[in-house]
Order: sequence, then C-alpha cells, then structure tokens
Amino acid sequence: MGGVGRHGWRGVRGMKKDEMLTRWANVQPAPLCPRPVPYKHRGSTYDCDGIRITGQPEFIDAVLYKLRDLLRFEGIETRLQVSYAPATDRETRAPLGSFSCYVQVHQRGGEGAMMQAFIAGARERTAAREALLPGVAA
Repeated sequence: MGGVGRHGWRGVRGMKKDEMLTRWANVQPAPLCPRPVPYKHRGSTYDCDGIRITGQPEFIDAVLYKLRDLLRFEGIETRLQVSYAPATDRETRAPLGSFSCYVQVHQRGGEGAMMQAFIAGARERTAAREALLPGVAA
C-alpha cells in the first residue's frame, strides 16, 4: 500500500509504535466533532466515533476530566450514550477488579429533541424568574 493516507498512516495497516508516538506528540488542536451514531441505529457501533477507557476508577476519572468538552453533546439534538461498570470475565462473569467506561454521541430522534427543547425552555424561564425574584420558589 503506497503513500500516506488522509489519516496519517500508510495503506490499511495500523501504525507501528514509533509512528503512533510521533503522531501523538505532534497532534495539533482541532475542533471536537464526533459523528453521532444515527437515530435508531441497530447493530454494532464499533465503527462509530466513541471512547473506551478501562482500568481503576481513579484512572478513568482522570481521563474523563480531560474529556469534559464532550459534555456539550448532551443536548437538544444529540445525547451521550455512557456506561461505567465493573469489568467481568466473559465466561464466568466474575469481577476482574477493574472497570470499563464507554462514551458515544448519539443523534436524538424528533420526539427526544422536542422534549429536550421543552426542558431547556422551562429551565430558562425558571432562571429568569429567579433572577427577577431571588429566593422565590417557582
């Protein structure tokens, strides 16, 4: 396979460690624009944009801290599909002593988007009332 592709590696093979470390060291800031998993998607999302973090909760939380920009995708048009659970053996289901965390952005359907817009509007109205009449419950 010839030439470096648009993703920065040659052909269809993965990068060797030295290539990966060089790429990592030279990554430039770029906008965070995950492609949402389509509404009502069925089947695997392995080929979709997403993040898997495994290990001890302290490590996972430290990585999640660095990924807080993803929280803006929990909104009217998209939602975050998240999972944070103990890792288990595939055969025995016995706990392994570590955890796994998954994060993906999913597209909301029309009804979900309308509900989120309604909730956002209600929150804005409540905040406006509170600003006008501090201490008065809605």
